[in-house]
Amino acid sequence: MAPARHEGQLGRVYGAGSAEEIARLYDEWSERYDADMSSAGYRHPTICLALLARYLPRGAGPVLDAGAGTGLIGEWLTILGYDRIEALDISEGMLAVAARKNVYRKLHCLALGTRLPFADGAFAGIVCAGVFTTGHVGPEGLDELVRICRPGGVLVMTVKGALWEGGFGTRVAGLEATGRVTRLEETPPYLSMPADPATTPSLGVALRVNGSGG
Repeated sequence: MAPARHEGQLGRVYGAGSAEEIARLYDEWSERYDADMSSAGYRHPTICLALLARYLPRGAGPVLDAGAGTGLIGEWLTILGYDRIEALDISEGMLAVAARKNVYRKLHCLALGTRLPFADGAFAGIVCAGVFTTGHVGPEGLDELVRICRPGGVLVMTVKGALWEGGFGTRVAGLEATGRVTRLEETPPYLSMPADPATTPSLGVALRVNGSGG
């Protein structure tokens, strides 16, 4: 039996052929995104929020919401006491919605998977929810997030199970072996959108960044 396919705007995003097309599709989706993902039971933001709160002290910052979308996590981080938050996303439309929530100090329209214009160790914490998934960013985006997270800082992310098995897990293990990161926690597999029958398992991962030498 062929695997189920995602329908609607999510299916189009997953099938996009370039970063430019992904940005355009998210721009088109931005005003409906929160409602659509709520209907699907979207879990990635809450998983990341729980992991970050477990390992990064309340009030620590700055925190980068990498792949912020419409700012779902930013709102909750603010409620929990993380008040120095910056947003990064490939879509200007999604960032425009996030800006209306008045929780981010800065907004950066940038693509993960390329060199980012931040100094080494710029952030105390980084949250990356729903980005390492079908048709988006692969393991090539991880090294930059590690670079811009300060020694002792925390990087929390979700990863599609197929991507994890396809090389992402190996990349994390390599960073551990060289002392760049320590794996703090890896969740059991879970469905990020239980109401979408095409959803396949993902996992959440929390890493402590150690610096260049462990």
